[in-house]
Amino acid sequence: MAKTSRKSTMWEFLQSLGKTFMLPVALLAFSGILLGVGSSLSSGAVKETLPFLDNTVLQLIFMWMTKIGLVAFIYLPVMFAVAIPLGLAREEKGVAAFAGFVGYAALNLSINFYLTVANVIGDAAAEKAYGVKSILGIQSIDTGILGAIIVGVIVAKLHIRFYTFKMPDALAFFGGARFVPIITALVLGLVGLVVPLVWPYFAAGINGVGTAISHAGPFGPMLFGTGERLLLPFGLHHILVALIRFTEAGGTMDVCGNTVSGALNIFYAELSCQTTTQFSGSATAFLSQGKMPAFLGGLPGAALAMYHCARPENRSKIKALLISGVVACVVGGITEPLEFLFLFVAPMLYLVHAILTGVGFMVMGLLGVTIGNTDGNIIDFVVFGLLQGTATKWYLVPVVAAIWFAVYYSVFRFAITRFNLKTPGREVENQAAAETVAVTSASGYNGEVILKALGGAQNILALDNCITRLRLSVQDMSLVDDATLKANGALGVVKLDEHNLQVVIGPQVHLVKNEIQSMMTATV
Repeated sequence: MAKTSRKSTMWEFLQSLGKTFMLPVALLAFSGILLGVGSSLSSGAVKETLPFLDNTVLQLIFMWMTKIGLVAFIYLPVMFAVAIPLGLAREEKGVAAFAGFVGYAALNLSINFYLTVANVIGDAAAEKAYGVKSILGIQSIDTGILGAIIVGVIVAKLHIRFYTFKMPDALAFFGGARFVPIITALVLGLVGLVVPLVWPYFAAGINGVGTAISHAGPFGPMLFGTGERLLLPFGLHHILVALIRFTEAGGTMDVCGNTVSGALNIFYAELSCQTTTQFSGSATAFLSQGKMPAFLGGLPGAALAMYHCARPENRSKIKALLISGVVACVVGGITEPLEFLFLFVAPMLYLVHAILTGVGFMVMGLLGVTIGNTDGNIIDFVVFGLLQGTATKWYLVPVVAAIWFAVYYSVFRFAITRFNLKTPGREVENQAAAETVAVTSASGYNGEVILKALGGAQNILALDNCITRLRLSVQDMSLVDDATLKANGALGVVKLDEHNLQVVIGPQVHLVKNEIQSMMTATV
């Protein structure tokens, strides 16, 4: 929701762009679970171990799950091309999404035109040099996720510029929102003529990143895991994650006769390939298995340390907060509710956490564990580890997680007590510190007092949310009351610059955002 046309900063744009990735990535994670369950329960090894599963009806269901699970893997680029303008658009979001598909199709048709005129199509050697593949049934250059992101950003910019475009009366039918897909087709058609000329340089740059990571050996996954955690507080981790998961930076392999790029793409291709007997460790080293030491062991250990270090009279008050954070982390792979409990009061502890997360990635790779997918939670452990057989070395995960639990607990308890860090429950109650209001809404938060603490509806220029945070642009940052926000359930307040901030709420953030948005609309 936006109220003004204030020019956004690059920082704000990158955050907004990263947020748009969540829609296709969420589908990808769910599709991966379908693919993992379906492929594992229909495998010969599982049918031998559990003969009752070797049933025609059950096997047809498992095969159906495998096929449906491929939807996000096969059509991921076009989903990004649609989701980015959908997420970045302020109004007429449906038109923006439709234009995203139009733009992606126009780009590939234009590339096909260039390749046809240049006599590339039909020449096997030339097609291989250009990386020609069938994209939506069109022989085009496989630009992958990066191409889709470029399309999505261009379409989003065109939509913002032209969705209110006024045409002459004689052509008024083509004006307004209807003009967006029209100008999109023209612009992306022109961009498609340029892509074959510049794409080799983009591909070389991405391959350079991949080469640097691969030459880092076991430190490559460590750098990735640490970097992701360090970027998370700023909401920019999605950019790094997408680069590794979906582009050549995450590796390139031949799977079932097809060349596949990106760590997650490689894993899903192997998962759906009937001849795959073991997953590639070079791909899974950047995926779920690397998160599991910190997510399944480390952060729960940190939560227990914070509980034991709390003042005795406050432990009952923070128990529910810590338990819900551990459940979100272990079951859902959502770590912010725990991380933001110590990020602001002890940044050095967060740095230690980031490094230990990276070390977890490295250790799992060195041990030869091969568990893929995206979330690093207990569901990924069961579906992509346990159900895939002992070849994944899933049995090492509880051992490493237990070690990380002990390390986190020891480090956090020592640091909190030694440096008197004000983690939850250690602060002395101060009734006058901030306004606290009883909760009456379904979200568990009081939207009215949160809106007031943000400076009121007139102070909010833009309002959105990601998985756990409100993302806002405000007119006057001095009107934002951090203390009241935290007193009424916010886990943290991240002020990025003089206009942009994030308020960490937790998994119910979408309900809080909707409540605040409704109140803002009512005041207009």
